[in-house]
Amino acid sequence: MNSNIVLIGMPGSGKSTCGVVAAKMLLKNFYDTDLLIQNLEGRSLQDIINTDGTDYFAKAEENAILTLDLKGTVIATGGSVVYSEKAMEHLKSLGKIIYLHLSYDAMESRISNLSTRGVLLKNGETLKDMYDERLPLYNKWAQAVINCSNNRVEETAAAIVRAAK
Repeated sequence: MNSNIVLIGMPGSGKSTCGVVAAKMLLKNFYDTDLLIQNLEGRSLQDIINTDGTDYFAKAEENAILTLDLKGTVIATGGSVVYSEKAMEHLKSLGKIIYLHLSYDAMESRISNLSTRGVLLKNGETLKDMYDERLPLYNKWAQAVINCSNNRVEETAAAIVRAAK
């Protein structure tokens, strides 16, 4: 019962929303690493990106992940965590990595607040560029994959529970 579930995936895939529901179903705690970063930095993800840039944000995210020492928890990560080999190795040591896969079209339709959401887009990078760059990284680290493009929250949460067992 002490093992963790680590959720990775594109922005809008439901890591936080479905993770909370899955945690309740699994009788586990829930932890959102985006909130940890905001807490450690004392400002929003978007403010970190706007003020200090993407490289600083990536390092802050990696440092925050490396502080995690959790048991019995569903951990929702930021979509950009897969850029850090160190962070991903640490997360893998903490539990099972489940990738919430989303088609590009589904992701695009779910993200309405791109300018305030804290999505890590490098200079001049489009949402499609980011999607294409991250896709192989999510697949590399995934120990289970859930296609949630057409799922409701409850369906994805139930699939997380099944993948966790």
